[in-house]
Amino acid sequence: MRRMHLVKSMSPSLTSLEVAASSFCSGDRLIVHAKPSSEWWWAELRGVKGYVPVSYLRQDAEEEEEEGQDPWQDEEYFGSYGTLRLHLEMLSDKSRTEAYRQVILSNSASLRNKVVMDLGCGTGIISLFCAQLAEPSEVYAVEASSMAEYTRQLVKQNGCEEVVKVLQGRAEEIDLPEQVDVLVSEWMGNCLLFEFMVESVLLARDRWLKEGGVMWPSSAALTLVPCQANGYYAEKMAFWEQPYGLDFTPLQPLARQEFFTKPKFSHLIEPNDCLTAPCDVLHLDMYTLQVKDLEEIKGQFHFHVKTSGVFHGFTAWFTVHFESLETGGASVELNTGPNSEPTHWKQTLFMLDRPVSVNAEDAISGTIRLHRNPVWRRHMTVTLHWSINSSTGETDNCQVGTKTFPMWR
Repeated sequence: MRRMHLVKSMSPSLTSLEVAASSFCSGDRLIVHAKPSSEWWWAELRGVKGYVPVSYLRQDAEEEEEEGQDPWQDEEYFGSYGTLRLHLEMLSDKSRTEAYRQVILSNSASLRNKVVMDLGCGTGIISLFCAQLAEPSEVYAVEASSMAEYTRQLVKQNGCEEVVKVLQGRAEEIDLPEQVDVLVSEWMGNCLLFEFMVESVLLARDRWLKEGGVMWPSSAALTLVPCQANGYYAEKMAFWEQPYGLDFTPLQPLARQEFFTKPKFSHLIEPNDCLTAPCDVLHLDMYTLQVKDLEEIKGQFHFHVKTSGVFHGFTAWFTVHFESLETGGASVELNTGPNSEPTHWKQTLFMLDRPVSVNAEDAISGTIRLHRNPVWRRHMTVTLHWSINSSTGETDNCQVGTKTFPMWR
């Protein structure tokens, strides 16, 4: 849908098709629902719908500006990976980096003479692991950002230029001289899918991975748990109750809007703040997942409260698995949850508007929906729907809620 302005008033002599629009005046703001022809569009004003002549319309300046922007925001996205700040954060994440190192090391024999593609290679750390810990015939290190220039230097500096070939460009645009046996990438974002680098991985898989080739990670799961967040709630909401002996509670609705509307990234939940045992709500098979599947992914959950407490919201994290190429070999797991070593992703907190007291054996059931933004393709919304059923079995005690969190538009 697009918002438009009428640039001149509508004529009262319009045919019956335009009757609904005949009272529209210059400057009115309309919502365009459909463009059935180059001359007439189906539009709406204050709940009234009708056909409007295109020549009478002018697009909002804000809409024009947005249409001129890149929905993938490549300049901003790849620009951020052209600096050292994010690479320092990722390389300093030992859990993440060592997991990939362990995958290469434990599969070194099977990687011998194989062709590997390292998609979104950044500084080339995974490609360098391949070259130094295994004996692949070729490693194609693909990086779209300007960091690729430095990656070439790092490959040469570490004596791996005979094996590692750095290619600068988007996965959708680069050409390889051959198909690959292994496609490895570190594509995960907050709440698993944020930024949707996974789409580039799937497109590269379909184009460049040999039949029977291997994907690393091979599978992924998103985990959810109802939780307490006493410290965060006190810091952002309870603070306004009586700071310095004054009543600032009129600011609480503003605080709720400002701090609880979007998810809190880089949250570290304490294991004892989990009100229930966590459960996996989404599963991705990297061999069968399709790009179209990313538009909307749904999951269900059913939790039983362990001990009485305050239900402030949900915390999410993800786990990825790397299948072994070795006969009888064990898979490698990278878990970003609270019971593992902290990673740079940490966890993601989704706060309810208001806390709810829950008792042991209460049931919290519901659904989670990840919906990709139809315009801003690296963004999404997360919708949580839940019901709390009392352990006493009294239907009057059932509480229901729904909340949608934009990440980021």
